[in-house]
Amino acid sequence: MTMPHASIPWLSLLALGAVHGINPAMGWLFAVGRGLQERDRRAVWGALGPLAAGHALAIAAAVMLAVTLGQVLPLGWLRWMVGAMLLAVGVDGLVRHRHVRLGGMRVSPRELASWSFLMASAHGAGLMVLPFVLGAVGAPASPTAMHHHHVASAGGAPPGVLLAAGPAGVDAIAVTAPLIHTLGYLAVTVVVAVVVYEKVGLRILRRAWINLNVVWSAALIAAAVAAVLG
Repeated sequence: MTMPHASIPWLSLLALGAVHGINPAMGWLFAVGRGLQERDRRAVWGALGPLAAGHALAIAAAVMLAVTLGQVLPLGWLRWMVGAMLLAVGVDGLVRHRHVRLGGMRVSPRELASWSFLMASAHGAGLMVLPFVLGAVGAPASPTAMHHHHVASAGGAPPGVLLAAGPAGVDAIAVTAPLIHTLGYLAVTVVVAVVVYEKVGLRILRRAWINLNVVWSAALIAAAVAAVLG
């Protein structure tokens, strides 16, 4: 039994959320640091909700921007725009390290959610989900739809191609995409934060450190290629 074509982008969004959750810059490192400072595991758990909320808002903002632009631009043009932005953020990440400073560990949930939103946005997390969202929108379900999909990917579709499924379909995508992505993000963030806090400790960052900034930038560039190729 083969996997339905339409389900691939959604599973990719879930997996991408999990990848985001592994990145210390996306929040688990702050949650662990807060727990260690207060010497209370409840501080770790208390940080996870705002972190997930901020991350979800960053994804939702990027999806809504794509949906808005999709009302006036052909799908092919939108793919090139997303690809160009991903490439720019990826190359910039190789040149310099982006970081949004947070004023200490004792911050309110709203401040923590805002920080998570800014970090996800600065690292291009929202942009990175767009190739998969565009794939979900453009996934053909019939030979006729396949023909329209190829026309749209080539840039020949009229403006508003993202609304082909109707407003309800677009609204569902705008809500479902951030939820699925954040579910993957939160699941991995929880596991990593709890394991590091309870068992491993921050010494793992000294013993098994990987330059995730380079890995992340390379992933952004790969996503740029995926956005263009559709």
